[in-house]
Amino acid sequence: MLSSTPSAWTRPNRLALTLVLAATAAGAAPLDEPHLKVVPRTKAEAARIAAATGAPAAFDAPQPFEENGGGAATVRPRANADAFSQPSANIGFDGELTFKVGNGLFKKLWVSAPSSTLASDGLGPLYNARSCQRCHLKDGRGHPPEGPDDNAVSMFLRVSVPGGPDIAEIEDYIATSPEPNYGGQMQDFALPGLKAEYRLGVTWEEIPVELSGGETASLRAPTWAAENLGYGPLAPDAMLSPRVAPQMIGLGLLEAIPAADILAQADPEDADGDGISGRANVVWSEEFDMAMLGRFGWKAGMPTIREQSAAAFSGDIGISTPLHPGPEGDCMVAQEDCRNAPHGDGDERVTEIDAEGLDLVTFYSRNLAVPARRDVGAPQVLRGKEVFHATGCTSCHTPSYVTHRLEDQPAQSFQLIWPYTDLLLHDMGEGLADHRPESRATGMEWRTPPLWGIGLTERVSGHTYFLHDGRARNLLEAVLWHGGEAAAARDTVISLPAADRAALIAFLESL
Repeated sequence: MLSSTPSAWTRPNRLALTLVLAATAAGAAPLDEPHLKVVPRTKAEAARIAAATGAPAAFDAPQPFEENGGGAATVRPRANADAFSQPSANIGFDGELTFKVGNGLFKKLWVSAPSSTLASDGLGPLYNARSCQRCHLKDGRGHPPEGPDDNAVSMFLRVSVPGGPDIAEIEDYIATSPEPNYGGQMQDFALPGLKAEYRLGVTWEEIPVELSGGETASLRAPTWAAENLGYGPLAPDAMLSPRVAPQMIGLGLLEAIPAADILAQADPEDADGDGISGRANVVWSEEFDMAMLGRFGWKAGMPTIREQSAAAFSGDIGISTPLHPGPEGDCMVAQEDCRNAPHGDGDERVTEIDAEGLDLVTFYSRNLAVPARRDVGAPQVLRGKEVFHATGCTSCHTPSYVTHRLEDQPAQSFQLIWPYTDLLLHDMGEGLADHRPESRATGMEWRTPPLWGIGLTERVSGHTYFLHDGRARNLLEAVLWHGGEAAAARDTVISLPAADRAALIAFLESL
C-alpha cells in the first residue's frame, strides 16, 4: 500500500534491490526471511521432505497424509459457514485465547472520530468497509456486484499511473505511482459530510465455449468502470484493477514455506521448455527495510501477513498502524476535506490501531485453519487427481511442501501441507490481464492462488465466484479463463472426455 503523500512513499534502496534481483535471477542464495525464526534443516530432513513431497507413483489411493491439507493444524470440515473460521488444531489453549482476541479485532466495527469509544475510532475518512470481516466474509471470498444496488463491499479497484522515479532504474521493476486524485485504491464509502470516491460499475458479456462431447460452457467477460467520481476525473493514463477479497485460510503455513523452495520452482526464461515461466515477485518490506519474497495478494505484492494486514487497515478501512501511521489512509493531497477531517490517532495508542492490536490481527490471520479434505479416496476424485497431474496443472499449482522448522511458531513448524500453489507470478493471457503492474508483476501476470478449501467456497461464502474479480461462476469457468502459460492445460481440459472433465472438477471440489 502506497502512502497518501508523495514525500512519504517508501523509497527502496536501489542498489540493494538491484543486487538482490540479480542474485535471485542467477540462482544464488535465497531471499532472507527476517520475519521467521528458522531452525536450519538437516540433510536427513531434506531427504525426508523430498520423499514426502514427490509426485505420486500411482493414483489408485490417496497419498500419505493427503487428507490433512494443513498438516497437524488441519481441522475437521464444518458443515456450516464457519468452515474457514476455526483456529489451527495444534494451536494450544493459550493460542486459542489469543486467536479469539484477534478475531474480535478482525470483526470490530470501526467508528468515526471523535468518539467516546477511543479504542474503536478513526474510521476513514474514506473507506471500503468498517471491518476486516466485512470484506473477508466468514474469512472467505468476496464477490463482484450482483446488481445495480449491490454495494459490493468485498471488492474494490486498485489504481495507479505509469512512472515513478524511486524504482524506475531498478531492473525488472515497473515504475508506477498513485493516481493524483484517488491514491492507490478507490474507496466507495465516506464519512458523513464527505464524498465517496466512486461507485463500482460493471457490464457483462457472455462468451460461449464449445467443449468435447457436445457440451458447452459460457464465460462472462466483465468491463469494469469507476462511476460517480467524487474528486474529479481520473488521469487519462490511470490503470484500474478490480480485486475481490481472497479467502483467509492457511496464511501462516504459506508464510512458513521456505523461500528457497519457492524460488527453486522459478523458471523466468523457460529453460526447461515446458511453456511455464514462473517468476518471483520481489518486493520491498516496509517493516524490515529490505527486499523480500512477495507471497500475499493477487500479484504477490506483500511479503508478510503483518504487512498485508497493515496495508489493508490503511487502504480498506482508513485505520493507521505503526507500519502506515498516516491517519488519513489513502487520501491524497488534492482531497483536502478528507485530509482535514478528524482522526482517531493522538491518544495513548499513538496510531488508530497500535502494535499490539496489529499483532493480534496478524496472529488471527496466521492461524485460520485449513479444513480437512472430503472424499479423498473416492474413485472419481482419484481419477480427477490423475487428470490434474496429466494436464500439467501441477506446473503452477504445486501440491505440497514442508514448512520451515520454527522456534516460536509451533502451529506452523515443520508441517507437510498441500496448498496447491507455487506462489509465483505467471502470465495468464490477455483474457485475465488487468494491464496494471505491481513491483515486478506485469499487467498480464498473477500469483498462482492456493486451491486448498476451494470446494467449500459455496458453504462459506454463499457463492462460487472465482478469480481475481469473481468473473468465473464455477470452477469449470475458472479453468476455461486460463490463458498465456496455462493455455495448453486449458485446451487439454476442453478436449477431455466429459467423464474426465467431471472427475477433474470433483477433485477440485474435494480440496
